[in-house]
Amino acid sequence: MLLPTSLVLVCLIKTPRDLEIARLFGWYRIPLRTAPKVVAVDYLAFYQPSAFGAHRGQIEFIAPVKGHELTTRGELLKDEAAHPRAKEEYFKIQLGALEKLKEPVKTDKWKRLTFLYSTGEYLLNAKTLNDLVVQNEERDLLWKSLRERAENEQLYKVNLPEADLPAEALMALLGFDGAA
Repeated sequence: MLLPTSLVLVCLIKTPRDLEIARLFGWYRIPLRTAPKVVAVDYLAFYQPSAFGAHRGQIEFIAPVKGHELTTRGELLKDEAAHPRAKEEYFKIQLGALEKLKEPVKTDKWKRLTFLYSTGEYLLNAKTLNDLVVQNEERDLLWKSLRERAENEQLYKVNLPEADLPAEALMALLGFDGAA
């Protein structure tokens, strides 16, 4: 159950096929080379781009995160063994059942999103993607929670700085591009 204190990673789900993989097989993939700093979150929220047609530019589904592991793209997508990135490392994020939001979170100005950290409280109250951006002193709390989560994960080498960073550096580490 999504709680106000849940850590949420908003991520791009590139195609309807990828959403079906998440729904049917219970996993989502992130290339290690482009992964956000921390993948040990409570929920993923899936941002749907233009490939989703009439359902583009919004978040309709979330899923609880059950765990994660490193593997290769070839192991994840066995039918794509000849893919140029088949040998590259990917995070396989294990998911619980997809949950449809009562109301989708729609894009306002943003056209492209890769990753964005937020909280359950922000997600539960969001109408637009900009509403997911954690503000002010809550941003420091979010960073501290993510740092603590990273310290408790065996996969991470924690070299993440303390939270007393300049606002620009903290925003970059949290995945904000200044469009909010």
